[in-house]
Amino acid sequence: MALKATVLKLNLSISDLDRNHFEDYTLTVAQHPSETNERVMVRVLGFALYACQDLRFGKGLATEEEAAVWEIDPTGAIKLWVDVGLPDESRLRKACGRSDKVVLITYGGKGADLWWRQNSEALARYKNLTVYQLSFEDSEKLAKLIDRNMKLAWTIQEGMVYLGEESVALVQLSS
Repeated sequence: MALKATVLKLNLSISDLDRNHFEDYTLTVAQHPSETNERVMVRVLGFALYACQDLRFGKGLATEEEAAVWEIDPTGAIKLWVDVGLPDESRLRKACGRSDKVVLITYGGKGADLWWRQNSEALARYKNLTVYQLSFEDSEKLAKLIDRNMKLAWTIQEGMVYLGEESVALVQLSS
């Protein structure tokens, strides 16, 4: 018998001072049985960073043809593709060809550092790709926040993301 996804209910209050975007979102996210708490919360972070009317979660680990989070305009054009983790270069190449802008948020400490050293040269040719790295400590902070019903207030300013008493920083590796 196959395991079922865990359904997470999110109430996100986003105050993005950099983009002058202030909005509340009520969302449902499916956590695949093999998806870690860390990965699902990095997906939520990706949503918070780029929140807008057309942004939505992809099907996650269930399909390779979708982003973790993406913005698709009413015509079906992919405006933004946000991926998380340490994907193959070929996945990012396809994403860069299909969308206007691609953002990757890596996490995982030393594994992410090694991945970047191995892939940075190949990824430098994609002009619509930006890669951010989340430290191991910061991704662990996010993972500890997970609950089936979450109310999170995100304040974003100058590369810092504040969640109440906690904060996480993204380090830009490429642009």
